[in-house]
Amino acid sequence: MAWGQAATSTPAPAARQSGAPGATAPAGNPAESPAASASTVAPDTPIITINGSCQNPPADKASDANCKTVITRAEFEKLMDAVQPNMPPRARRQFATRYANALVMSQKAHEMGLDQGPKFEERMDLARIQILSQAFSQAVQEKAGQISDKDIEDYYHNNAAAYEEVDLQRIFIPHSQLLPASKIKLSEAAEQKRQKDAEAVMHTEADKLRARAAAGEDFAKLQQEAFQLAGLKTKPPATKMGKERRSNLPPAQVSVMELKTGEISQVFSDQSGYFIYKVGAKDVEPLDDKVKEEIRGTLRTQSVQEQMQAVQKSATPTLDEAYFGPEMAPAHGPALPPPPPGPSPKPSAPGSK
Repeated sequence: MAWGQAATSTPAPAARQSGAPGATAPAGNPAESPAASASTVAPDTPIITINGSCQNPPADKASDANCKTVITRAEFEKLMDAVQPNMPPRARRQFATRYANALVMSQKAHEMGLDQGPKFEERMDLARIQILSQAFSQAVQEKAGQISDKDIEDYYHNNAAAYEEVDLQRIFIPHSQLLPASKIKLSEAAEQKRQKDAEAVMHTEADKLRARAAAGEDFAKLQQEAFQLAGLKTKPPATKMGKERRSNLPPAQVSVMELKTGEISQVFSDQSGYFIYKVGAKDVEPLDDKVKEEIRGTLRTQSVQEQMQAVQKSATPTLDEAYFGPEMAPAHGPALPPPPPGPSPKPSAPGSK
């Protein structure tokens, strides 16, 4: 599997446009791509030949020079299906080279007796466990991907609130003023008071801006004033956020979705500053192809997590602390591959959609 991943890590060079200056036409029929020509090779045709090495060398060392390993197209593609189906032609060639080199080295290791002994057997057992755990994870994901249209429709209707959209405007008020350096050296207590006063100014300003917003003043104008008072020279964020779902908002600010059209929110606060919202038109995102694919991914992730958790709960390991020591935070090191984590939604950053 590592060879397969390494083989696809090098991107192919960009092809020249046929009409670009200096472009040269490919020799022969332009329609004959590597993939097209490969399809004309018979399944029993040898496509990899390793002269001087074979898996079952004869006892007579004098005939070693005539020993060779031959791999047919059918044998190679069977290997491809186990490692990485649909591997592109350029990557297949790189993989074939790595695989041939590995076969030669494995034969030399066999001749040296490196495939004998308890250490080798233990490593083979571990490799088997890793392969089986990966195969189980893949089988779980394939099963989880079997989602019907009815499953998608049921999830959409049962979670209608998640697909509500609101046209939002937002003012972001920084948590504190950007203070210039003091011309005189201040004590620690004086510096702390100076900082608290700067924070109090912006807290008071947030309440004032909320009242002015409720009175109907322009959000963009209020946003500009907030940044000026904070002493920030950077361009303030746009106030128009467009249509947003509740999943795009920080959890502490989701209550905005419950307001009526035209209403102004309370002042929300976090470590970065203060937020004021204005609610515009409300709508529900339709069950189009984009939403269907999103729901499909959500259901797939939920199914994988549920099945993995069920397996892990069915047999819980208990470690002897006298030998392993107390439980600590996970450390980097050799480990069996964990199941792939599911995606998690990220709230939008202040000033960004």
